[in-house]
Amino acid sequence: MSIDALRDLIPAYARDISLNLGSLASETVLNDQQKWGTFLASAHAIGVAPVVRAIEAQAATVLSPEALNAAKSAAAIMGMNNIYYRSLHLMKNQEYTTIPARLRMNVIANPGVDKLDFELWSTAVSAINGCGACLDAHEGELRKHGVPATRIQAALRIAAVVHAASRIVASEAALAG
Repeated sequence: MSIDALRDLIPAYARDISLNLGSLASETVLNDQQKWGTFLASAHAIGVAPVVRAIEAQAATVLSPEALNAAKSAAAIMGMNNIYYRSLHLMKNQEYTTIPARLRMNVIANPGVDKLDFELWSTAVSAINGCGACLDAHEGELRKHGVPATRIQAALRIAAVVHAASRIVASEAALAG
């Protein structure tokens, strides 16, 4: 399966999402590792099987095994961190922010790919998971290292479209099943 096969799963009422998948697959603001890592991390963050399969098949033609693993790792670690840090951010009792998290996050320090690519993928997954604290932290790290806003926005656009495509594919499967 590929992005084109995924686009074939998108019904006519969501034509804009299909068109956006196609244009983002051709995006040149990000290099191939950044782009396909963002697609893959986003798909794994959402976890809709046909979308994960299609994007992973396409990403595997471009990404090294290390980058494939790192993109999945970004989805996994942000799946944990986004819940934890979003909760701290939302709670009125700030005492929890002073207590060490005591959660293992070793992959963030050594993701197996360029650290900024991993930060970009973590930003996209944090957007999907709705964690403002993590979005601010990862976007700040990227900006501190000179990553232009256009690259960050491209990752956010990919996250948004993969999310929409996943919701559509899941809802259509619910109707068919």
